[in-house]
Amino acid sequence: MKLPKFLTKKLLPHPRWGVISIPYVWMLVFFAIPFLIVLKISFSSQAVAIPPYTPILEYVDKGLMLKLNLGNYIELFTNSLYVDAYVSSLKIAAISTFLCLLIGYPMAYTIARMSPSMRNICLMMVILPSWISFLIRIYAWMGILQTNGLLNKTLMALGLIDDPLRILNTPIAAYIGIVYAYLPFMILPLYTNLVKFDMRLLEAAYDLGAKPWKAFLTITLPMSKAGIIAGCMLVMIPAVGEFVIPELLGGPGTLMIGRQLWSEFFSAGNWPMASAVAIVMLIMLLIPIIIFHKYQQKELEGRVA
Repeated sequence: MKLPKFLTKKLLPHPRWGVISIPYVWMLVFFAIPFLIVLKISFSSQAVAIPPYTPILEYVDKGLMLKLNLGNYIELFTNSLYVDAYVSSLKIAAISTFLCLLIGYPMAYTIARMSPSMRNICLMMVILPSWISFLIRIYAWMGILQTNGLLNKTLMALGLIDDPLRILNTPIAAYIGIVYAYLPFMILPLYTNLVKFDMRLLEAAYDLGAKPWKAFLTITLPMSKAGIIAGCMLVMIPAVGEFVIPELLGGPGTLMIGRQLWSEFFSAGNWPMASAVAIVMLIMLLIPIIIFHKYQQKELEGRVA
């Protein structure tokens, strides 16, 4: 029996809803549900059990009793170790993001101004290292930065230094590793923005007597603001929670919240404390994401208007 058309439209969802729902289902399965599980663990207490934490909801005397442990969050904001780890992570991520912008902007601008054939080759060179395992590339930097590594040998052979420099297991090595690993995430959004830039605007500025540096500051830089913000978000957000680079390159002197999170989970076995650390870190990272999203919405509304 075939249903009437008006009933089919009301009862059956439109095909486009299937497409629209995909990102929402993805967010629910891979973000919302894991977030709620970690949030639940963060309000529990450490226990010698499997899993190693107490339940927050118990059935007692024919009723449900909710027990929330706020001690983990109090410890986070009263223990200087965690506070210093958060501050250090933000500082390292901010400086690394600035260095990526400083290096990535000229590279993206140069690639955007090249011929299409050369542009594709240069973009391939930017993306190519990402095809190799991230861990292998960081291990390679350990070989480059160590006392008898490639960098020190080259500098000594050129006569620039007499004794090898101690770079590995210092914060400088962590900065080098983070900038190297996340530089493509800065270059690609900047390139996408700069390649659409109308060069006639610069030519008009030059005709009116503007110097190159002034034309750059008043025309090129403001018009590439969206690419700068996108690149900074893509670099800073993962850099804050970075674990592998500070662990392998930074050494014990490089305090970052990612290392502290790993220590709580695997060394101390304190899942509730580690979950609280992860929740606070996630909230810290959500703030710039929300700001960026609002900025993008304003940009789109301005273009439509």
